[in-house]
Amino acid sequence: MAVAPRRPVSFGAMSEHDEIWLPLVDEPIGSIVAQIQADDPEIERLVGSPRRVLAFRTFAYIRVGVKLGELLVENDVPPYDGTDNWIELLLRVPENREAIAGEVRAVAQEIANDPRYGEDEQLGPDQAARDRFREFARKLER
Repeated sequence: MAVAPRRPVSFGAMSEHDEIWLPLVDEPIGSIVAQIQADDPEIERLVGSPRRVLAFRTFAYIRVGVKLGELLVENDVPPYDGTDNWIELLLRVPENREAIAGEVRAVAQEIANDPRYGEDEQLGPDQAARDRFREFARKLER
């Protein structure tokens, strides 16, 4: 039987190192996905709404991680010598870099084609919001 705690429930920090959680999850895969996204404007067009961006990043990170694992198994990587890590070594090979970019583009296309994300608003204000702001700014100038 569950018993209520005698003291209030606290939602404070679980450890003094909580601020490092995101970089540990995000790097280096997050940087790889961000670079591919920056290099390909079509990806931004395909995933340009809040829900699409969240889904895109989630699935792109997973798929890039899986693809990197596959590439690690398929390629001979020299032992770590203190310079480049295995991901950097793999990404120096153009075919591997293109395989990773292909995964990222495939995720963007799948998210764009998924009807569950079809009604999302684009990031940023729509034309009506821009018009209201311009009218507001004109009133301030008078």
